Amino acid sequence: MKKMKKFAALALAALMTCSMAACGSGDGESSNSASTGGSSAEERAKGVKVVDVDLTQEEYAFGVDKNQPELLDQVNAFIDQIKEDGTLDEIFDKYFGGGEPEAVKSAALDPSKDQLVVATNAAFEPFEYMDGEDYYGIDMEIAALLAEDLGQELVIQNMDFDAVCLSVGQQKCDIAMAGLTVSEDRKEYVTFSETYYQASQRLITLASDTTFDDCTEAADVEKILNGLSSSDSIGAQQGTTGQFYIEGSDDLGFPGLPAKCVTYKNGSLAVQDLVNGNLKYVIIDAAPAASITEAINAMQ
Repeated sequence: MKKMKKFAALALAALMTCSMAACGSGDGESSNSASTGGSSAEERAKGVKVVDVDLTQEEYAFGVDKNQPELLDQVNAFIDQIKEDGTLDEIFDKYFGGGEPEAVKSAALDPSKDQLVVATNAAFEPFEYMDGEDYYGIDMEIAALLAEDLGQELVIQNMDFDAVCLSVGQQKCDIAMAGLTVSEDRKEYVTFSETYYQASQRLITLASDTTFDDCTEAADVEKILNGLSSSDSIGAQQGTTGQFYIEGSDDLGFPGLPAKCVTYKNGSLAVQDLVNGNLKYVIIDAAPAASITEAINAMQ
């Protein structure tokens, strides 16, 4: 199963390599290599790396339909239960330790059945991703156990990340489970459950880039990032905290950076565009950053 997980990541990286070579950018907005530092093909061939400094401190939670307060109570009780009995730690071990990830299958949506409909964006390994028709990831395994605990059939709706909370707010889904950072803006659409994971944003650079080698804390990295200009481009997954960190957010307390933010459907597209020389850096959540860089580097 662990080999399958790596194969899925490598397959995604291969797909990203092909698509980005053809298209050049996740959304057609990235600048050319001259405006991003003009890194050579030889430098890019050495791969990418994650700067080992947490830029933020965040908490993940699930976003529950505001019109289902009883579901919120059930979800919170379930989170307390899996924290207390060690189940949550066992799931984390499958993706951060030596455990084996398990496949999660989605039933077809059928309003006549008693179903738990989960909104996610399955391009955020290790929290949610796909191999064939099967779902994998921390959130997906929690979703399967939650549905079982509730005595409901699990339905997973895969969509763009920035549509996840909206779909719950429009009552198209019951709960958002997608590596969601708790924020006031998202509370417009959902009620957050108790938190279950401590997260952070991290910076991805070319492996040959030594700019941040002496950085030991967020302030060191931020000082360098604040020295960039609007001609520099930093990539992020659309609708994520990484985008808000670059652009600035009063809600999350981010002042923003002087660089241009280029958004992508998923983090792999952003990192591949970094490799292609179209970005200076990428900012994304720490765990996906590690998964993506490992997959991209394996393809070099």
